[in-house]
Amino acid sequence: MEFGDKIKELRTKNQLTQEKFAICLNVTRQAVSNWENNRNLPDLELLILISSIFHISLDELILGGTNVNNMTEKLIKDSSKTRRAKLNMITTLIGSFLLFFGVACLFIKMNSVEYIDTSGKLQENFYLLPLGFLFIFVGIIVFLVTGIRFIVEIVRTRTKGE
Repeated sequence: MEFGDKIKELRTKNQLTQEKFAICLNVTRQAVSNWENNRNLPDLELLILISSIFHISLDELILGGTNVNNMTEKLIKDSSKTRRAKLNMITTLIGSFLLFFGVACLFIKMNSVEYIDTSGKLQENFYLLPLGFLFIFVGIIVFLVTGIRFIVEIVRTRTKGE
């Protein structure tokens, strides 16, 4: 059974009009109509509210039986997109921090004082140069890999959709 059919059946069984059901969910009547005609699907918070109104489990509401329907596919796809977005955000933050630390190392090296101590040794912060360049290089690599993965994913979803 499709999700829209399940919503309509539950609503009519509980003698609710689309208008009354929409008021219970704090949405418009058109939203309920779109769900029942399988034009749109409610978000997760509304699914939880619907299951509590009709006193059924989320499994029964979403799956409606043993077959996977469009609601289940939407939830799986949304969770996959969320995971990818979080991964992209984390890698972007890591790349940003690496670039920042690299630039900071180079800035500190530029502004540090080099001197010769009493024993005749040159005192300088030479290690900051390779460290700064390493951070910048790794940050750029992280950005490139994240960007390429993002572009590949966009191309992959567009070719699947066509």
